[in-house]
Amino acid sequence: MNFDLVDTPTLQAVATADEQALIQDLEKRVEEAFGQADSQPEVVEAAGLNQTAEAHLAELHAAARTLNQHAKALNEEIAAATEGALDALIQSAAQGKPDFGKSRDVAALEQKNRLASSALERLVEHLTPLAQIGQLRAKAHALATRGRALERIAHERAEKVLSRMREAVSEEMVLPVDMSKGVAGAVLSRAGQIKRRAIEISVNADRLEQWYMDKNRKER
Repeated sequence: MNFDLVDTPTLQAVATADEQALIQDLEKRVEEAFGQADSQPEVVEAAGLNQTAEAHLAELHAAARTLNQHAKALNEEIAAATEGALDALIQSAAQGKPDFGKSRDVAALEQKNRLASSALERLVEHLTPLAQIGQLRAKAHALATRGRALERIAHERAEKVLSRMREAVSEEMVLPVDMSKGVAGAVLSRAGQIKRRAIEISVNADRLEQWYMDKNRKER
């Protein structure tokens, strides 16, 4: 290593002079840190709760689609049944004996349609918004938990590196280290991004919950 300490008082040691290889190795180690974080029990639990909340919301969306399709089909059935009941009533009345028997079919279909409409209203007005709030909170919790796990791993890596540098520090008394350019710094930066995303999602959940509460307060 050739350098002039007068002209270059600040030195930088790297694992390899190949910048591309350095970047690839950095990314690999960061991914390993993510894998380590994702295997933590609290992260696994939070991710599971988020998946459950997402599945519940997806089920409600599926229920709404099915009920919409069913309501459309019922409307068509009601229209056809009404026509049939009217024709039967007219024909029976022409013979002097009005027959309202087919009206029961129409009433049964209309009852089903009212139930489907009520179910859709409950889904749209209550169940789905509440599920969306729950899913947002579960996602925010999962991200925050993952971010905290990554922060712990980054600090552990930094402590490990610093402990290995104690011998050099004992020789030079003071040895500045910029951890932001290494694996620990990269992991810590990603953790910060994840936690900021968690905060954004949590804020969105708060806004949706406030909207839901205000809406239902006005309707009472």
